[in-house]
Amino acid sequence: MAAISPRLLASWRRSEDYGVSLDDVQPMFSGTYDDESLFVECGREVLTELHDTLSSEPVGLMLTDADGLVLNRLSGDRQLLLALDDVHLAPGFSYSERQAGTNGLGLALADRVPTLVRAEDHYTLSLRLYSCAAAPVFDPVSGRLEGAVNLTTWSEKGSDLLLALAQTAATSTANLMLARSQGHHPRRVSRGQVFRIEGLREQSGNAPLRDLSDAWNNAVTRTVEALTAGRMVAAVGERGSGRATLLAQAVRQVYPHDRLFAVRAPAPRDTDSWFSVWTPELSRPNTGFVLCDVDDLSSPAAEHLRAMLVGERTSDAAACPVSAEHFDAIPLPLRTLVETVVQVPPLRERAADILPLANHLAWRARRREVDFTTAASRALTDYAWPGNVEELAQAVREAASRTDLVDVRHLPPQILSRGQHLSRIKAFERDEIVRVLSRPGATSEGSAAELGMSRATVYRKLAQYGIQLPRHD
Repeated sequence: MAAISPRLLASWRRSEDYGVSLDDVQPMFSGTYDDESLFVECGREVLTELHDTLSSEPVGLMLTDADGLVLNRLSGDRQLLLALDDVHLAPGFSYSERQAGTNGLGLALADRVPTLVRAEDHYTLSLRLYSCAAAPVFDPVSGRLEGAVNLTTWSEKGSDLLLALAQTAATSTANLMLARSQGHHPRRVSRGQVFRIEGLREQSGNAPLRDLSDAWNNAVTRTVEALTAGRMVAAVGERGSGRATLLAQAVRQVYPHDRLFAVRAPAPRDTDSWFSVWTPELSRPNTGFVLCDVDDLSSPAAEHLRAMLVGERTSDAAACPVSAEHFDAIPLPLRTLVETVVQVPPLRERAADILPLANHLAWRARRREVDFTTAASRALTDYAWPGNVEELAQAVREAASRTDLVDVRHLPPQILSRGQHLSRIKAFERDEIVRVLSRPGATSEGSAAELGMSRATVYRKLAQYGIQLPRHD
């Protein structure tokens, strides 16, 4: 029997937590979506073209939105279409992991990576007649998840080719969206990121980013003061500490631009295409920029960027602050422009920020309130967060995708074991110990029996892996 992948096992557990039926998919009909969006227009065109080449094959081609709602469906096989109707894999029905359990498109959207789910991998028995391959589609400009391309066939027909076709269709959809949005033919997108930061808006039920630490607020204040005085700022600190967020927050206060772009340094071979994507915006009024990770730029690219900043934005160059790990790591052509350096403390030095950030990130992941138990809150604040805010964001997104009340059992095991670097075998053992002991109502005696260890061995392992299980108050 083939080993069960960790992704699949995690999806089964989430399906169980969601209360998904083991026997049949329970229909969840919505029937409402924006059929005039650029994503739907481009996805429909790509799938129609693919369907023309697969019309004689028993394959269902579908486009879904980011929540798993099936938007359209194409197939030349009438028997397959009737069978898909029986399991409600049809336009207007939701096939998210929460609604239908482990399935190709639901897991692709949950993990945001291309996914093939074969017959026996499905959580619900009625879906084991099929194999499904899906690939997420991201907006090529903003990076926002738009939805997924899903291909479904009979279980005996499933193969890795199905996944390759789904990935190709997803990539083609994103390329076509880029071409349509910018009015030209698709071109290779640089590995450097350019994305727009929307204005901060209060919304009903939102968890705005408030009540942060003095360390953070003091850094923002210093940045605002420097920008107000017309000085160019460099925010320096560990990666993932929130340097770009700090700069964006300050720029928004000083320059209430209609548009604010964050620009991240590209790989050296992508420099030309990177410049062509965003530098035409430099000369436009009411447009601000945050230049991230400039220490990754080559010297020639930094020299070219300096010339553009000075030439295009002579009166407003200060509105293009930069971020880097260290001031000395900033390429010299840009370093000579910097007049104020603001140190951004790592998250481990801003423990007061952890819970406000966790609540904000959970709301962004679910678009509704997500609570944390006392034990989970204590575990989050006790952890050192070597990966800073980025690591916190990943942990919170994964936990919030599984529940509306996050407990320690929903958190990554390393958070309870002081982030030790372990071999795969030891990491598996640690994860199992955390999983068993962190369940509500778990006892040391019952947990030891389930783990196949004596109580003394369990206590020794807790000390060995540095596992600190918070009390359930």
